[in-house]
Amino acid sequence: MPKVYHGVEQYPLSGVSMRYTFDAKPDGPTKKHRQYYELFGTRGLWEDGWKVSSVHSPLAGKGHFDQDAWELYHVDVDRAESKDLSKENPEKLQALVKAWFEEADKNHVLPLDDRTPLEILALERPSEEPAHERYIYYPDTAPTPESVAVNVRNRSYKILGNIEVTDPNASGVIFAHGSRFGGHTLFLKNRKLHYVYNFLGIKPEQHLVSKIDVKPGKHTVGLEFIREKAGEHGESVGKAKLYIDDQVVAEGPMKTQAGKFTLSGDGLCVGYDSGDAVSQEYKSPARFKGGKIFGVAVTVEKAQYEDLEKEAKRLLMRE
Repeated sequence: MPKVYHGVEQYPLSGVSMRYTFDAKPDGPTKKHRQYYELFGTRGLWEDGWKVSSVHSPLAGKGHFDQDAWELYHVDVDRAESKDLSKENPEKLQALVKAWFEEADKNHVLPLDDRTPLEILALERPSEEPAHERYIYYPDTAPTPESVAVNVRNRSYKILGNIEVTDPNASGVIFAHGSRFGGHTLFLKNRKLHYVYNFLGIKPEQHLVSKIDVKPGKHTVGLEFIREKAGEHGESVGKAKLYIDDQVVAEGPMKTQAGKFTLSGDGLCVGYDSGDAVSQEYKSPARFKGGKIFGVAVTVEKAQYEDLEKEAKRLLMRE
């Protein structure tokens, strides 16, 4: 029996289904009776020298599979598939289409799926980790996979980092999540606090830079994004504010993507950026140096940033 992977029937490269071909005569008959195919909504079936196929726009999200036209070819005599016989031989067409559905049903290919990449990336995957409003991350741990990391999509959020600067030229990543194809990061560079939201890798990056230097000492630094509306393509549109302690040091308009940053890899990191750098402003891993990171909180709760900053600062003062 063939194996099915994501709706595509795969015949083994060894075994009875193929082994006989090594000793068969060039013009000998095939022992294969039927083979079917499906990928991203495009379908096909070969049976005893005849083939039906139906082309569907992949990753289109338009559905309406029942409106896709089926074509019929007698490939035993027309290997180039130059003549569509669907109108001349509707009975054969319907018989092979029926056979395709039999195979699809038997091998769990249905329902067909042509969702767009954005729909797929925005899909929440099952997880044993319950959703929270507040997440706390610590430096130099393994990257947290996106499937269990804080979800900042389609909502307002706040990032607060408790740090201590011991060197005036301290630099490096405080928080990073994603890659050059999409993500966001909070970091120190040239004595300034920076926040970059990389929207789908589109240049230029959305970049906030503090108006003042980050001086030696203990600080709570962070970013607040206030979502105001949904954009034309489902993105979140709003305003961002960059903080050093209780002072707004930069602000401006910002948009955030509706889909996930990554399908795999490039998880959430504190104190460095794993894999592909989120921003072109630094090179991975851009480890934080010249100070210490006590922890970073990312929250989607409705509490005011100022209240959370005071709470974080109280924790920092106990360190």
